[in-house]
Amino acid sequence: MESLNILISNDDGVFAEGIRALAKAALQKGHKVTVVCPDQERSATGHGLTLQSPLRVERADKLFEKGIRAWGCSGTPADCVKLALSELLAKKPDLVLSGINHGPNLGTDIFCSGTVAAAMEGTLENVPSMAISIASFKWKNFELAGEIAMNIAEQAIKDSWPKSLLLNLNIPPCEKNKIKELTWTRLSIRKYKNQFSKRKDPRGDDYYWLAGEAVLDLESKGCGPKSWPSDVSQIQENKISLTPVEPDLFWRGSLDLLPKINMSSINSS
Repeated sequence: MESLNILISNDDGVFAEGIRALAKAALQKGHKVTVVCPDQERSATGHGLTLQSPLRVERADKLFEKGIRAWGCSGTPADCVKLALSELLAKKPDLVLSGINHGPNLGTDIFCSGTVAAAMEGTLENVPSMAISIASFKWKNFELAGEIAMNIAEQAIKDSWPKSLLLNLNIPPCEKNKIKELTWTRLSIRKYKNQFSKRKDPRGDDYYWLAGEAVLDLESKGCGPKSWPSDVSQIQENKISLTPVEPDLFWRGSLDLLPKINMSSINSS
């Protein structure tokens, strides 16, 4: 396909292996690549924006392949994409990619994900956007994930990527010959047990460490068509999970299922 202008960000920071692999994969496909990402790790920041301090950027071209323009930004992942689209890029990109994240972004965990938030900023500006994650914190083969991500992104653009649609891609942590087919998936409901570990500091005062263990709720209804498999179940079977996500969180169920609130009595009070 013809060359695309691609903006890449992440939440693991400018020194992360995943973002360098993704930028390299895009460059090798003949695309023009710009990177704007946090200058340090900003995982699990959700869609937070920096309002109480200025944003600072510093060129980071030397961390990437020749031909890639890059900035490290003091803000959150959402800050980075918002700043890139508003100030750093001469024109709107053809594609926004966020990742490759060091770890999964599955189910309702996406609401905490800085990786997904960066991609969502592109979606909100009507730019085709995709979040990419490897579903393991220990797996290090980012080159294969970069290749898979670029193939999917290019195909989606050729097939007229709908506006307001974010694609959330999770790749199983295994070798290429063990990865099974790609499947459209729905968001699962992710729950955790023992979410906080209570500890004592050297002065004997209590503190808490967020360290919950995920409960695999594979049978939950989740979000999306019920005939679709959940993203968690697909990853467990070494299948590539691709979930379509919209920024519109509006309730789509029947009005009969909502609480019976008397609106007229509220308005007259």
